[in-house]
Amino acid sequence: MSGIDAIRLNFSPESLMLLNAILAIVMFSIALDLKPSDFKALARTPKALLTGMVSQFLVLPVLTFLMLLVTNPQPSIALGLILVAACPGGNISNFITHRAGGNAALSVSMTGIATVAAIVMTPFNVAFWGNLYEPTRAILRQTALDPVSIAVTVFFMLILPLILGIMVNVRRPDIAARIRTTMQRISMAIFIGFIVLALAANWGFFLSFAGAVAGLVVVHNALALSGGYLTATVMGLSDYDRRAITIETGIQNSGLGLVLIFAFFGGLGGMAVAAAFWGVWHAISGLALASIWSRREALR
Repeated sequence: MSGIDAIRLNFSPESLMLLNAILAIVMFSIALDLKPSDFKALARTPKALLTGMVSQFLVLPVLTFLMLLVTNPQPSIALGLILVAACPGGNISNFITHRAGGNAALSVSMTGIATVAAIVMTPFNVAFWGNLYEPTRAILRQTALDPVSIAVTVFFMLILPLILGIMVNVRRPDIAARIRTTMQRISMAIFIGFIVLALAANWGFFLSFAGAVAGLVVVHNALALSGGYLTATVMGLSDYDRRAITIETGIQNSGLGLVLIFAFFGGLGGMAVAAAFWGVWHAISGLALASIWSRREALR
């Protein structure tokens, strides 16, 4: 076993349960902004939403596969990048889209629908692309990757909080309005705090192995952002919608990726370091892009 795969991050079962709970709270806070009518409106004009789904679950995995063919990284790192690309949009994408002057309603709806789709699409994309790319095939053959177990994990961590948040917003809009902003700020602060503490606990590993993954993650994230922007542009969407789709594709739920890595891959070092580094870098690149875009109002 090579150096990076021999490491096991300081990430206890209790930490995993805490991360599950944090992601559930973040998802619940996002869902407080959603109503069933939002989904009905998107169903009437589905072009932007469908473009976002194609960008998220087809374009990004294809770009990831092509990147791996060119760069040929260590198999465990490659599988970590495939897994991140198979995850739905990250929980901070809505906040970043709002800062970027993009269509925040589209972003929130995309997060919700991609989260539901992830029950099927995440295990499918990991299995399909992981087996198609020969160096990662052996890892998958040694792994008991149960799509049903992944679906159950995604359901309790993301889908159930999504449903509960929408129910609160529909049945008690007064409560939703009162707690929405506070919940979103607190949950995001807790999430960021958890990432910072996890990084601090594993700083030695990151210093030792960041060189093996940093460049790959930066390129992968740039491909994700570029793929989202180009897909939306080819489909003739407005700048307002393009910003949302770009950020939704480039901000991946790497927290979910880490949960799946520890639950189904035994915390395999290369995968874990790649997903963890993604979790840090996509926030930096997303906020930088939002800062640039926020200087110019989006055309609708």
